[in-house]
Amino acid sequence: MIVYLKGVAATGPGFPNWDRLSGHFSSGTRLDPDFMPGPKGDILPGVEKRRASITVKLAVDVAQGALQQSGMKAEDLAIVFASSNGDTHTIHHICDALATPERIVSPMRFHNSVHNAPVGYWSIASGSMQPSSSLCALSNTFAAGLVEAATQCLAEEVPVLLAVFDTPFPDPLYQLTPGHLPFGVAMVLDADPSGSLAAMTMAIDNDALLLPTQMDDPALESLRRDSSASRSLPLLAALAAPAARQVVLEYADDLRLRVSVNRRPS
Repeated sequence: MIVYLKGVAATGPGFPNWDRLSGHFSSGTRLDPDFMPGPKGDILPGVEKRRASITVKLAVDVAQGALQQSGMKAEDLAIVFASSNGDTHTIHHICDALATPERIVSPMRFHNSVHNAPVGYWSIASGSMQPSSSLCALSNTFAAGLVEAATQCLAEEVPVLLAVFDTPFPDPLYQLTPGHLPFGVAMVLDADPSGSLAAMTMAIDNDALLLPTQMDDPALESLRRDSSASRSLPLLAALAAPAARQVVLEYADDLRLRVSVNRRPS
């Protein structure tokens, strides 16, 4: 299947936005070793912004970045949000509450703990009434989200906003779960090639021997392996490359997702 990229956004350790990361990939611009994402959630209305967690703010920040680059309207896009661990800080606070004798859980904490809370905040903030999906596929969440978004885009003939995001748990779950660094990535996909940044051709391959694409830079390879959202790094590098490139992503069990990227879509 072929879909066309209309917008992209990313933030993670070392880079505040897609421009900084793509500049690193394309021209060797140095990443900031001291930078760590500090999500703001500026698109959120006042009440929702006060209630929103770091995870929610990261999700809406990258979603807004991709939407702005696409030049499209939120009300025209179906939505796929995906995260491996969900709202980590809210889950941590609920676990703390359940470990007390009273076991009193704040209704607001419970509201934020459900896996589709971030996409709910996005729908409120953007005014979107379009259908939404919220996914989790452990370390393969990015690939699963990408397949879901591309499939909806082609089957429903509607552009789709995909956002994938992970934030670390506080201790003690920090020591027992993947994803120790915040990372967010978003893409706007469309079946219409006009005005697109790149064409992406995807195929699912039943070949366990097909190795996932790794990063040449050891620091970025370590980041790639950290979380489900950061598994997007090889694809982001391909999107910044001047020539066509193919990457392989782990998808599910022995399945692999091959994505061929052409920045000169026909």
